[in-house]
Amino acid sequence: MSFGPWELILIASLVLFFFGAKRIPVIGRGIGAAIRNFKGEIREQDGPPSDRTLEEPKEPKEPKEPKEPDTSGPSSLL
Repeated sequence: MSFGPWELILIASLVLFFFGAKRIPVIGRGIGAAIRNFKGEIREQDGPPSDRTLEEPKEPKEPKEPKEPDTSGPSSLL
């Protein structure tokens, strides 16, 4: 399915009508940035495995000793 010149003109005029002339460059920059970001991520994944090192798991913190219940408040009377 190919688009002829009249279909492309119709699509361009509808986009211009709905989004306005000021927002089209902003939308184009956003799409371009998204494509560049996507390509960069793909290139990172295609690199050697040594480039994608996983972080070392951190040692778990020692559990804190439980605090003694506060018996000085009004709830201790109940």
